[in-house]
Amino acid sequence: MKKGIHPDNYRPVAFKDMSNEEVFISRSTINTKETIEIDGVTYPLVKLEITSSSHPFYTGKQTLVDTAGRVDKFMNRYAKRMDKNKK
Repeated sequence: MKKGIHPDNYRPVAFKDMSNEEVFISRSTINTKETIEIDGVTYPLVKLEITSSSHPFYTGKQTLVDTAGRVDKFMNRYAKRMDKNKK
């Protein structure tokens, strides 16, 4: 390999599939503000909407990932709190 062209900050990073809550660890240079503790070790956390563990092509199941529905559920759940804060 050529020297000086590859990043020096490779480190273990946790990637979390938000559709099925599966977490896997891989080495990466991605920057993130969130962390997660796994087996007593703290890793930077990257949240993903879909991975090979939830993608229909790899799983053989036709499941619908409804990200817009999640936002609607959140807004409905916390609408009362938002109204109280505005008053």
